[in-house]
Amino acid sequence: MNKYVTEAKEKMYKTVQVVDEELKHIRTGRPSPAMLDDISVDYYGAPTPVTQLASIAIDERALVIKPWDKATLKLIEKAILASSLGLTPMNDGSNIRLNFPPPSGEQKKNLVKVVKEKIENGKISIRNIRRDIIKNIKEEQKKGDIPEDDAKNYETEIQKVTDEYIERMDDLFKRKEEEIMEV
Repeated sequence: MNKYVTEAKEKMYKTVQVVDEELKHIRTGRPSPAMLDDISVDYYGAPTPVTQLASIAIDERALVIKPWDKATLKLIEKAILASSLGLTPMNDGSNIRLNFPPPSGEQKKNLVKVVKEKIENGKISIRNIRRDIIKNIKEEQKKGDIPEDDAKNYETEIQKVTDEYIERMDDLFKRKEEEIMEV
């Protein structure tokens, strides 16, 4: 495998990973501990992620947050209220419960649109990677560093890799769409 194909695979893989991570933060009605990854609490003067202050369990249509230090209970509750989750935490004195109501039909359609947009942006990134690498190949060819036949072969391989990663993006979309519509 040549360096161009290796570079394309590495960059495209990272792009798919970033989009997959973004999709985990989209609220579908099904609880996921990843939704709390971006929520931080001011713990002894340092912003600390909730995931480092408590254990998080899934209980049917809810997340149950069990702080290791009961003193952080109110801090975690305030951080969740201030976040963009749009959920009201229920504090029972030792745990915080976040209930996830099932989204309405209209909310589901909007969520699918958001997912589609993120997937499309990922596909654009993959195509930009392809364009940049092919541009590099053509520059090397003009300098005389790569024979014309090899350049054509590299471009063909890069296109196959691009098609493979575009397909992975489509698979991500299908999985997330099914998850949204199933709830």
